[in-house]
Amino acid sequence: MITRDTEPDVFAHVEPIFHDAAFIRHLGIRLEGAGRGWCRTSIAVGPDHLQQHGFVHAGVITTLADHTAGGSARAAVDPGTDVITIEFKINFLKPAKAETLAATGQVLRAGKTIIASESEVYAMTADGPVLVAKCMSTLAVIPQRERVQR
Repeated sequence: MITRDTEPDVFAHVEPIFHDAAFIRHLGIRLEGAGRGWCRTSIAVGPDHLQQHGFVHAGVITTLADHTAGGSARAAVDPGTDVITIEFKINFLKPAKAETLAATGQVLRAGKTIIASESEVYAMTADGPVLVAKCMSTLAVIPQRERVQR
């Protein structure tokens, strides 16, 4: 897991993609930290996040992984630009059962128009973090849109 200190300017650049995305707010995904090319996120798991066997639903884990990879990519681009996922692959390594999931995102390569990023999702257990999913994401660099007031 990424344990670097947050860079306030980068955090301020990344935070709007968490605040302004209604689905991300609905799920309760929070940006916890960010620096150039990386970010940390978390979600408090509630009953609405579970599937029929009592594990965190794959859709919740996937959304957390995708948006965290996107957050790290956003942390790698300059103000005035943004990113959008064009492809990703996720591997589920273990069923997730925890009160909190934490994710880390890291840019692997940032080009002018395409960024390769990865994210890992951890179930935060009493025994420590357990890696439950790994995501590889490709994102396009796009012009930043004007923020919609919510």
